[in-house]
Amino acid sequence: MLLVAGIRAPNTKRVNISDGTELPAEPLGDEAQEFTETRLLQRSVKVIVLGVSPQNQLVGQVKHPNGDIAVFELKAGLARCVDHHSTMLGSNMQELRQAEQSAKTSKLGLFKGITTPSKGGAKEQEVVVSRIQSADTLFLRYPNGQERRVNLSSVRQPKPTDPKQAPWGVEAKEFMRRKLIGKHVKVAIDGKRPATEGYDEREMATVSFNDENVALSLVENGWASVLRHRMDDTDRSPIYDDLLIAEQAAQTEGKGMWSSKGPETKQFVDYSENLEKAKRLLSLLSRQKRVPAVVDFVKAGSRFTLLIPRENAKLTFVLSGINAPRTARNASESSEPFGKEAADLAVKRLQQRDVEIDVEDNDKVGGFIGKLYIRGENFAKILLEEGYASVRQYSAEKSGNASELLAAERSAKDARKGLWENYDPSQEVSNEDTTEEVDTTQTNGHSNGDVVAAPPSKDYRDVVVTHIGDDARLRIQQVGHSTTGALLTLMSAFQSLHVQSSSSLPGPPKAGDLVSARFSEDRSWYRARIRRNDRENKTAEVSYVDYGNSESLPWSELRPIPQPERFGAQALKPQAVEAALSFVQFSTNSAEYMADARDWLSRRCINDRQLVARVDNVDSRDGLLWISLFDPNSTVQGEKGSINAEVLEEGLGMVSRKLQRWERAQSQQLSALKGCEEEAKKERRGIWEYGDLTED
Repeated sequence: MLLVAGIRAPNTKRVNISDGTELPAEPLGDEAQEFTETRLLQRSVKVIVLGVSPQNQLVGQVKHPNGDIAVFELKAGLARCVDHHSTMLGSNMQELRQAEQSAKTSKLGLFKGITTPSKGGAKEQEVVVSRIQSADTLFLRYPNGQERRVNLSSVRQPKPTDPKQAPWGVEAKEFMRRKLIGKHVKVAIDGKRPATEGYDEREMATVSFNDENVALSLVENGWASVLRHRMDDTDRSPIYDDLLIAEQAAQTEGKGMWSSKGPETKQFVDYSENLEKAKRLLSLLSRQKRVPAVVDFVKAGSRFTLLIPRENAKLTFVLSGINAPRTARNASESSEPFGKEAADLAVKRLQQRDVEIDVEDNDKVGGFIGKLYIRGENFAKILLEEGYASVRQYSAEKSGNASELLAAERSAKDARKGLWENYDPSQEVSNEDTTEEVDTTQTNGHSNGDVVAAPPSKDYRDVVVTHIGDDARLRIQQVGHSTTGALLTLMSAFQSLHVQSSSSLPGPPKAGDLVSARFSEDRSWYRARIRRNDRENKTAEVSYVDYGNSESLPWSELRPIPQPERFGAQALKPQAVEAALSFVQFSTNSAEYMADARDWLSRRCINDRQLVARVDNVDSRDGLLWISLFDPNSTVQGEKGSINAEVLEEGLGMVSRKLQRWERAQSQQLSALKGCEEEAKKERRGIWEYGDLTED
């Protein structure tokens, strides 16, 4: 007995061998038998054996002198195509499907009265692949901007519920991402699969890229299997038989998920999970330029989740130099103006794309700050040009690309794009010099004496505040490999040396001497300078040169600096630098208000919090730094985002009544800070609680 390959005809009347019952013929079963008998019975035919069925029956083709009998049966509507023998028939299967389609179109035999699905939707359209959800599911952006999800017809990604196939899902998705993301492809909708429990309605489509069928490429490489359709399925791929042949070849060759070996497991470590982990990776990435990465998720216009495959790293990345409007995180929140537009642009340009990054720093929660390049172009610049962000001056100058970003922002302002749609150039504060009134209110060290003017280019430095003095002046350390990094290395060796040695001072210390002093709180040794010496009580007042704090210690807690060439000031200069907040005057008439200011500054600035200091001026007489201090995580832009402004808003100080020459020249900063002072006055905060203390 021979099974005719590629078709199934309706059954004729027959007897069930197991129980002897008679089974009636299926519709057109007798007609189909008669059709075949009249053409083949007692005729010479050619039989081509193709293989054996699972029931060990021969499967083959029967060639009538006028052609393949299967083709004639299908054209008459007396049989249907079946997929079981497709791989045996190869390209010949296509002829059978064409014959079946002819019967369907003419509504012959088994297909009488059927409704032929409309093929109007099968027209090819050119679209862009905007996202890869899985190996068999794509999001496509149409020319009208609409985004639609489609499933590739007749194929399925490695099955997530199959323990053998599931591990290959990630590699299959990556194959599609590399091949298609952001590319122009052609799509034709083959049909729709109705919604079922757990699944929405799905559009089944044929997608081609550079005239290559994407589903076929997926199957050929072993990244997908072919679905087994029911006979009446209308969403079948037009090259279904080619897919079956490709699947068989991939299985034979052990490609992709058909390999006998498992996939290479790659576990990405989330380095933004906490600040400690982030700092470990920062030391590696900050030494590299244009690090390859993949945008895994867009959180907002300037905030992303990135994958760095070569480091097996996952991290949160924030663009430096700009402020982008916030995007709503859930339905209960609302986005800031143009926040959604900024996020949409980022999704359109960056989602799942290959990018390059330059990492500059960490934020306080473990995020990474830096530049991100897409096809060689800085994405911060793209946002600015579209008007979906504004320049964060101190961050931009610190990054070294302020001129590029400011030019991009200027072009958006001129074009009245996005955030600048109502931009009025006349409202910008003039930078002309202004003259401040001088009164006799006591100042916090300000004078009208001649000092060195601020440099023309702004000087931004990463700093940590280590101490707040009694006069509310700061002691700061500059963050860097040759500063705080070198200090950590020095102090580690410094402590070890003091454990091994216990030498005492050769005599009474002298004012100005650099010594080792044991700090009374943690009992560790630090470099210190003698400020005053009390010979009668054998005590000395010392100032810790690397941290700025001071205390009185007995001589027994002092030692000479060991190995001065290694630990002295020549080896590493004292790291604590004295600084004062520009434009700000603290109350020296009230110990209570001064104590409030010191306490607030300690809470706001200390505890290893990394800040950015803009050095506005350096006093030529004593090296005092006049600074504007910024928190890089603040969402407020400009001068009003500075800690100087926060001091004034809280009523902890006032704008200096005796301004130095360089301060008087900074009209824009002064205007912003005076606004903060006026707000504190209006709300009667701090030193203004009893009214305006500057009034006569």
